Amino acid sequence: MLKIGNIELKNRLILAPMAGVTSLPFRMMAKGMGADLVFSEMVSAMGLTLHSSRTFVLLQTHPSERPLAVQIFGARPDAMARAACIAAEHGADIIDINMGCPVKKVTKTGAGAYLMRDMNTAQEIVKAVRVSCHLPLTVKIRSGWSPDRRNACEMARMLEDCGVDSITVHPRFATQGYSGKADWGLIARVKQEVSIPVIGNGDINSPSDALIMERQTGCDGLMIGRAAVRNPWIFRQILQLEKGLPIHEPEISERRSLIMKHYNFLSHVMEEHSAALRMRGLLLSYTKGLPGSSRFREKFTKIKDVGSLIQSMDDYFGSLEEVRG
Repeated sequence: MLKIGNIELKNRLILAPMAGVTSLPFRMMAKGMGADLVFSEMVSAMGLTLHSSRTFVLLQTHPSERPLAVQIFGARPDAMARAACIAAEHGADIIDINMGCPVKKVTKTGAGAYLMRDMNTAQEIVKAVRVSCHLPLTVKIRSGWSPDRRNACEMARMLEDCGVDSITVHPRFATQGYSGKADWGLIARVKQEVSIPVIGNGDINSPSDALIMERQTGCDGLMIGRAAVRNPWIFRQILQLEKGLPIHEPEISERRSLIMKHYNFLSHVMEEHSAALRMRGLLLSYTKGLPGSSRFREKFTKIKDVGSLIQSMDDYFGSLEEVRG
């Protein structure tokens, strides 16, 4: 069992925060598939403090997805402290500070993975959030900014000293983005440096990868991101593999049903056109690696409403049924 602050999880499987993906609908689906802790999309601290309606939408939650971790990002300790309190007021169970996002529009403001190269500001932010907010506090970090600035272990020790309840390690450098191979050995080294729970993240692409990471690193939790978009069933499959059960591979009809369920969830929290646009990118991920998916990519990008969504799915999944038949 994984315990983060005063929150006890039934299992150690965690859905990673992903911009444009982990809105309320996707989190609820992941929860139903076996993820015990889900993360919001990355939320701007300045957006919350300035009362941006577009930012506050990211705090939408539902009792069925609890516990929920809200991930905030920013470079100002005061804004981050206030944002943590706002997130708590809107239903967050855990506050997570992003120190791992390598995207330029985030790092150029001094936030995200830039904090790996500015430990003084990182420390000030954590202390400010820790004092202002009573919720369990976690931080997601990287190996460092670049190979010549590898400081994950030093950062982890500082975070523990500041009262952080858990650390997630994505063992790539910020300069790598999401390219190259994740260095799982770093997760093991961070685990040896601190006494608080360490969550491993990066290159868990299959159920067996999850068990291998756990065995190799001794990590306390497993955070899964992009693989969960391609295969939302991965959480259930990991739990099946742990029990020695055969892994359930979803049928074509089950895949189609899940896509429509996701769309229906989206259409309840946003207007139809926006939901359809969101499904464009998700369909590319949901069908990646499946037979013939590349032939239908152009059709997926033309989805603009529920009618074109259903037509595109009928065409694609119908072609799969013909191949199987």
